[in-house]
Amino acid sequence: MSDPMSDCTARLQQQEQEIKILSAEIEGLKNPQNLGPSPQLDELREENAKLKYRLNILKRSLQDDRSCCSKSMMNINLLLQEVFGEAIRASCPELDNPPLVVTPNQQAKFGDYQCNSAMAMAQMLKAKGIKISPREIAEKIIQNLPDNELIQKTEIAGPGFINIHLKKTFVSKLLSNLLVNGVQLPPLASRKKVVVDFSSPNIAKEMHVGHLRSTIIGDSMCRMFEFLGYDVLRLNHVGDWGTQFGMLIAHLQDKFPNYLTVSPPISDLQAFYKESKKRFDEEEDFKKRAYQCVVRLQSKEPDFIKGWNLICDVSRREFQKVYDCLDIKIIERGESYYQDLMTQVVKEFEEKGLTQFDEGRKIVFAPGQSIPLTVVKSDGGYTYDTSDLAALHQRLFDEKADIIIYVTDSGQATHFQVVFAAAQMIGWYDPQVTRVEHAGFGVVLGEDKKKFKTRSGDTVRLMDLLEEGLKRSMDKLKDKERDKVLTPEELIKAQRSVAFGCIKYADLSHNRINDYVFSFDKMLDDRGNTAAYLLYALTRIRSIARLANIDEVMLREAAETTEVLLDHEKEWKLGKCILRFPEILQKVLDDLLLHTLCDFLYELATTFTEFYDSCYCVEKDRQTGMMAHIVSTEG
Repeated sequence: MSDPMSDCTARLQQQEQEIKILSAEIEGLKNPQNLGPSPQLDELREENAKLKYRLNILKRSLQDDRSCCSKSMMNINLLLQEVFGEAIRASCPELDNPPLVVTPNQQAKFGDYQCNSAMAMAQMLKAKGIKISPREIAEKIIQNLPDNELIQKTEIAGPGFINIHLKKTFVSKLLSNLLVNGVQLPPLASRKKVVVDFSSPNIAKEMHVGHLRSTIIGDSMCRMFEFLGYDVLRLNHVGDWGTQFGMLIAHLQDKFPNYLTVSPPISDLQAFYKESKKRFDEEEDFKKRAYQCVVRLQSKEPDFIKGWNLICDVSRREFQKVYDCLDIKIIERGESYYQDLMTQVVKEFEEKGLTQFDEGRKIVFAPGQSIPLTVVKSDGGYTYDTSDLAALHQRLFDEKADIIIYVTDSGQATHFQVVFAAAQMIGWYDPQVTRVEHAGFGVVLGEDKKKFKTRSGDTVRLMDLLEEGLKRSMDKLKDKERDKVLTPEELIKAQRSVAFGCIKYADLSHNRINDYVFSFDKMLDDRGNTAAYLLYALTRIRSIARLANIDEVMLREAAETTEVLLDHEKEWKLGKCILRFPEILQKVLDDLLLHTLCDFLYELATTFTEFYDSCYCVEKDRQTGMMAHIVSTEG
């Protein structure tokens, strides 16, 4: 069903355009004596007046619904954009698509938000031959602001910035709503399907520090989409197919000839892989047999499929240890899953005349891309390009995904750019309708600012890194004498929370596009933007609630009957900071840069600390020793 307000607004805009054209025609008549009344113009103006009346009723009704009935948190930035969007259109009707820029104010003394549209609008008008200063445009925008419950006052600063001050009653009402209803976000118009491809280690190889970022960032993106109400499919595109499995199966047959009946005791798959690789490089007979094993595996002969499964299972158990530590939920769907689909994909490209021959290979050039995709090798085998095209096809057509995100290192950006361009060229998806995106990230560096390696120069095993985190975390807890106040079970729980929380947050708090330096000392520091500091802030907040003996039910009941007063400047700052949560989530949803959320959490924690230092929350009665609740009294 269409939205009546949108329909009404569209009709109104169409009517006003027609009125403008007819008015211009009448004004342009050279002979005033010939100027007679225009029945068409009068009719349009009458219809226009009715539409404006209807639109105003709908707007008031919408505002009442928002004010009275909404249990969800409101995005204040979006509400301000609606208000200023209307004022901007009314101020400069000659601009077809005027810019709308409303951002949080960087300096609180100048206001809470800022509208920075006037400068760009002046440039657009200048291009049309209309000379008007940005300050004059800003004045017109302010004059055309509709009645609203958000804005206390506006001020023009500099060349034409409009500083916006929010009403305390509005902020107070939103905070009361938040206390009564909890953190609820507006429901989605439709429950979109999201596929996130992340982690993706290779079978028969251990997970290393390079997999850390993909695993943490991908999982966090999934959590965000799930929190917002999306239907999320978490996929682990493991490397579980290819020529390396020929040498692994051949080595398995030699080392454990009874592997079909007795499960081979492979405890160190990394060593097993190195042994088979050494034989592959040095023994010509073994190499030939390895190639034969690949052919028989791809033909799906049962004995070879069993050997392949045994090797995959050993890897899976090792991967799961990491996933259990980091609390990762993920569904394995490796390259092998798409084997049959690859043939269909290649056939579709061939039938549409999109493949070319190049030295025995079949390649695909996508528009605007200088590098082709190799869909069939000269020996007839498929490639990573074929596998990724097949996976994308499956996610679009079988999973019917609305959003597909690939979380891999930035080094694969060009590859995915070409894959996406080829998929668009063949007509699999329209980027205006379906969001397909590569969320790239930088590498993990050691404290020497070089690629993170062990002292011997090897890649750091992820499990070793996590175990080191546990050791450092326990040392930190014992330094603070937590072992004297916590039970052994509580101490272990705290150790894991601190260790893994700090490792995750250290990654997420950096812009994922950049490289970042891995430092246990920094991530376990309880000063600055770290998980340790946030855990400390959370503990303090819970301690206050425990001392005051106030639970959530009591808070809700108080919020239903008592206005949230924001008299102290630190209360006012904290209240506004809390309410920015929906707009922060919207920004992260748009650009998938999770450090923005970390920055917000750190700002919220420090703002709470300022409030706590300036305003007593609880105080002990000196005579009775009982806790008295003191809400927002200056310290």
